[in-house]
Amino acid sequence: MSFAPVVRQVAPAVVNIYAKIIRQRRVQPLFDDPFFRRFFGDGVPFGGTRKRMEKSLGSGVIVGKSGVVVTNNHVIKNAQHVTVVLPDRREFDAKILLADTKTDLAVLRIQAGKEPLPTASFGDADGLEVGDLVIAIGNPYGVGQTVTSGIISALARTNVGVSDFRSFIQTDAAINPGNSGGALVDLKGRLIGINTAIFSQRGGGSVGIGFAVPSNMVQTVVQSAVSGKPLVRPWLSLSGAAVTADMAEGLGLNRPTGVLVENVYPGGPADNAGIKRGDVITKIEKFAVEDEYALRFRLASRPIGKSVELSVLRRGITKPVRFKLIPPPENPLRNETVIGGRNPFSGLKVVNLSPAVLEEHNLRGSPVGVLVIAVKRGSPAIRLGFKPGDVFVQINSKTVKRVRDMERILRDEPQPWRIDIRRGKRKLRKNIG
Repeated sequence: MSFAPVVRQVAPAVVNIYAKIIRQRRVQPLFDDPFFRRFFGDGVPFGGTRKRMEKSLGSGVIVGKSGVVVTNNHVIKNAQHVTVVLPDRREFDAKILLADTKTDLAVLRIQAGKEPLPTASFGDADGLEVGDLVIAIGNPYGVGQTVTSGIISALARTNVGVSDFRSFIQTDAAINPGNSGGALVDLKGRLIGINTAIFSQRGGGSVGIGFAVPSNMVQTVVQSAVSGKPLVRPWLSLSGAAVTADMAEGLGLNRPTGVLVENVYPGGPADNAGIKRGDVITKIEKFAVEDEYALRFRLASRPIGKSVELSVLRRGITKPVRFKLIPPPENPLRNETVIGGRNPFSGLKVVNLSPAVLEEHNLRGSPVGVLVIAVKRGSPAIRLGFKPGDVFVQINSKTVKRVRDMERILRDEPQPWRIDIRRGKRKLRKNIG
């Protein structure tokens, strides 16, 4: 028994990714002193910057005859130039079609002209079982293409915080730095995942716990990139928590499973499906959901415009409901505004909250309030500790629903100000003035 036939089939389509990143590094004013310039060189203005070249190394997989390559977003993040090198030593400049931070996937395109390109075909990650044999192919540590084998150790791992949509394939096939973006394939040579992360010891090597993004999600991202359409995912329109052992008995479950619905957005697809606060979502179609991450992943890998069946437990009775897959609405419009003037909030860039903005920034909670998306360096706002992701809820006990409310209060209300904000799951109060 040998893996050689599978490797011969797939390995030509697994490529090396070289990303060049130019970073601006501030020069200390100390080096403007002529004494120090004698030793450290000249040519840098007072308070200026120097450019520093960094290189990122990873792997990728050719998945389209037209030169479509999929890799990890963290491999090409902030890159000014990306080069794809095939196992036959051909090199191509790559164009980034799509970079998706939520799944840590990126889609590139290379132009090979009339030269044929090897490709890998997608498999169905939903058909995997724990114990299946798999092969990982990539370029660890830059030593060259390397093949390792193992089994599927677990499925639908959601407690790995390397992306927003978490439902990873776990494998014990050795995955090391440089393998990121490489192929995880089954014994029929089908691409079932993109290797993304590892648990490692301090030295950074493999300890037999690696994670891959399932092929179903990869296909969704690739299809969006190739079509040129924005990557829009279905709107969950509810928030919930994983059912714990303490909750299970009271909810009529024989084991802790599912998502306990805590809030439902009025008029959203969950509300229209009849889902209510206190319901437990136990399945999406035939797939069990253990927590909200698993539910979001299953929805995100399905196309907008269709419907899925959810199994909902209410008062001990499970019933099916149809859930329509629609994009989150941007209502109200975001009204991006930079706060200026002589006030402590000067330097904040803010937008109106909406379901679309909540999804875009991976936030939970009510889509009412004003979101901080950036804070200008050196501004009064940054000195007061405001951060991107803060949501203004109240100023001087007055509700801040929209950007215009915030502007009016700052214009008309006298100091001092009492500010209520949400930061993640915390509620904070600041007294200013």
